[in-house]
Amino acid sequence: MRIRSSFTQSILLFLTLLVASQVYSYYAVFNYALMPSLQQFNKILSHEINLMLDDTAHMEAGLEMDAPLRRRVLEQLGVTIHSPESEIAEEYYRALTIDLMSEEMTHEFSSPTEARMVMGEDSYILWLKIDSLPDSLIRIPLSELQEEDFTPLFRNSLIAALCIIAGGWLFIRLQNRPLTALEKAAKGVGRGEIPPPLPEKGASEIRSVTRAFNQMSKGIQELEEDRALLMAGISHDLRTPLTRIRLATEMMSPEDSYLAEGIISDTEECNEIISQFMDYLKPVNAMSFEEVSLNQLANDVSVAEGVSDVSIEAQLNTSMKEAFGNPIAIKRAITNLVVNAVRYGNGWVKISTGMTADNQLAWVCVEDNGPGIDKSQIAKLFEPFTRGDTARGSEGTGLGLAIVKRIVSQHHGSVVVNNRSEGGLRVQISFPTSSQR
Repeated sequence: MRIRSSFTQSILLFLTLLVASQVYSYYAVFNYALMPSLQQFNKILSHEINLMLDDTAHMEAGLEMDAPLRRRVLEQLGVTIHSPESEIAEEYYRALTIDLMSEEMTHEFSSPTEARMVMGEDSYILWLKIDSLPDSLIRIPLSELQEEDFTPLFRNSLIAALCIIAGGWLFIRLQNRPLTALEKAAKGVGRGEIPPPLPEKGASEIRSVTRAFNQMSKGIQELEEDRALLMAGISHDLRTPLTRIRLATEMMSPEDSYLAEGIISDTEECNEIISQFMDYLKPVNAMSFEEVSLNQLANDVSVAEGVSDVSIEAQLNTSMKEAFGNPIAIKRAITNLVVNAVRYGNGWVKISTGMTADNQLAWVCVEDNGPGIDKSQIAKLFEPFTRGDTARGSEGTGLGLAIVKRIVSQHHGSVVVNNRSEGGLRVQISFPTSSQR
């Protein structure tokens, strides 16, 4: 599996370099420090053993193999000779063969030699089996080489490695922190929010990227302000003549009332289209967010949008948490869903509220008994100027559900759309609760 995270890639590269450095360090210490020391140790030890062998070769009596043979030179070393059948020789058979030392000893003694090492009670024990000394095993305590001597080496190496890893992790984390803030700000821009300028911190490359992002964010904010000003001007300039037309139409003679009704209907539709465009382009100010009762909004909308030939059923959850957002915008989203359901619901609409299983989101669900939407069209349902397929008709401006999607996105919520098994459409919008601020 390919790793795409820069943070993970940096950590893995750092660990690889650390392991390679440790391996090379052990290799260098072994070849340039331990190996020469071991060769010198083997040479000294072989001379001492040769001295003992020379002494024992001139003894008139045979050597009693079970008793230690001590000489003045080797007395302090604790070198002893034992029979292969003695009890202590069992230690020899449990010992681990050291091939490198065996080769060195064979060369020094000019006789095939097998070197074995085992951990004794107090220190490591070296055993030698020399062909020139048949039926004899030489036991040499390495009193200066003890197991605990290696413990600080491994412990310190492990501590050093952990400190290096922790330092590298902290360094990379600090280096990536501006990128994390940049990612969060970029997501906010994608939701229509304009974040404050980011502090230019970190490496020079990250500073350059942050500076470019701040310039882009400032440019987007200016474009947004220009667009809002332009739309406000267009709205004013269009509604002014529409108002004059409406007034002039209402002053028409009764004989022309059939014509006046059509003109008035057209002007109201134009006003509605203008309002839809303004609602879609209007940004939501996160500073205006407050605790919102979805039950109250859902009930108000069901009462306001109820008509004589449509039954709106309200099923409100009494244990609801309050959502966090702009009450006017959320009410607009619910209203658009109910209006859409009333238009296509075949006389029945249901509005319900509830909480997600983790109590993190509060939701409002609007259902109707209409023809539903083809599955291939559901993904496009919230796009601007999309009215669904022909089964749902072609009325409206095509911005109602797009406005819903935009409002929910600006509140960091979610929208779920699916067809009901009984027929009709089911749309659920969810908003973070006030506890998630």
